[in-house]
Amino acid sequence: MKTVFRLLVAGALFACAQAAFSQPAAIVEGVQMPAWVERGDGRRAPLAPGMELRSGEQVRTGANSRVLIKMSEGSLVKLGENGLLRVEELRPDDGGVFKAALRVAEGAFRFTTNALTKNRRRNVSISVATVTAGIRGTDLWGKSDAADRQIICLIEGSIEVGAPGETPVVMDQSRQFYQRVQGKTLPVGFVEPQQLGQWATETEIAAGRGAARSGGKWKVTLASAETQDVALLVYDQLRANGYPAVILPAMVDGKRVYHVRITSLPSREEAEALAGQLRGRMGVGEPRVST
Repeated sequence: MKTVFRLLVAGALFACAQAAFSQPAAIVEGVQMPAWVERGDGRRAPLAPGMELRSGEQVRTGANSRVLIKMSEGSLVKLGENGLLRVEELRPDDGGVFKAALRVAEGAFRFTTNALTKNRRRNVSISVATVTAGIRGTDLWGKSDAADRQIICLIEGSIEVGAPGETPVVMDQSRQFYQRVQGKTLPVGFVEPQQLGQWATETEIAAGRGAARSGGKWKVTLASAETQDVALLVYDQLRANGYPAVILPAMVDGKRVYHVRITSLPSREEAEALAGQLRGRMGVGEPRVST
């Protein structure tokens, strides 16, 4: 009986390990459009909730855009507008440790964990241009801007930060920030809470801005056409501009109609906001909001 029990326990543990291993390492949870994923083979597609991200791919955001990415071990990565995030390495189970290497070439980002996941084993490094931060369970914000300035600000936890050829700096106090301007590293300082709050808004998806979320039930019908070719004209424009439109055929009064839609909006407010943004643009006439 004990042998059978041990086999059952071992089988359950193996099944759990297999499920964890098979789980995508990174999934898009939310998108404040426009945003794109650029695949390793050069293909480019509008970013949408539920998309899996893999090593060698990159995420690009447009003006007023935000992206929320969830890692398989529970941490969250947020990217602000006009950003470029390269996924250089993703290993969901590297000897029981989640391993990732991300590079923020442009824009603002935030890496954060919650109380339930902060103690999970992870080995994550995030590079902001030439500055790299090693992370093992913490909360930080950073940015690389057009003035050749890189900032990494610790919100909670402990990180080691440094640039090539420099001795890394350990930061373990909340609101400490590391700054490098035009190739020169400045002394570590402390940022005021008000400034940190302003920085944080650069990576947060704001309510009422037309953001899509995983599990969202609302949709916006942006065009309806009697031929697929006409629908494709709107569909292609939207997708080229970073909006994850889909075409869905339907029968209306005995006739086939092609609807161009964006789905996964979490509320009527978000759906109406997106409809307002796209009204009169890219071939969109009068959008319709529904569940």
